[in-house]
Amino acid sequence: MQKHRRPIRAVQRLLSDKGFRLGISNFESFIAKVLAIAMVIVILVSVWDLSALLLGDIFLKPALFLDKALLEIFGLFLSVLIALELLQNITAYLQDHKVQLELVIVTSLTAVARKIILLDLSQVTGLQLMGLAVAVLSLSISYGMIKLTNRP
Repeated sequence: MQKHRRPIRAVQRLLSDKGFRLGISNFESFIAKVLAIAMVIVILVSVWDLSALLLGDIFLKPALFLDKALLEIFGLFLSVLIALELLQNITAYLQDHKVQLELVIVTSLTAVARKIILLDLSQVTGLQLMGLAVAVLSLSISYGMIKLTNRP
């Protein structure tokens, strides 16, 4: 008779507020770890692609490759940097179980900067440029507000 009550008590503990929150927290941690592993794989593949592109451009192309190849290299560098920042966001979440808002905003600013650097101005409308300007301004103001709030 005692063996039949154990599963019922386990389910009751799991469905209690405290047990449920613990289950959700464990699930979030598991997903964050899976995302971190996936991000490490993405970073390794990105660095491999960047290295192959860089070495190919240096050794196989003419001495001056200041055209689209250079912008492509900058784009890959910034992509790796953004991936590293995302990994740092995930790692910070795993350590504190809190979202580091400052880190998220810096990552967003880097992503918008990458978009601006790689932007082909002949293909962009004025409205799109204004949208990017508003994004940069909003993120910059947010970053400044967080820095002021988090002062020691």
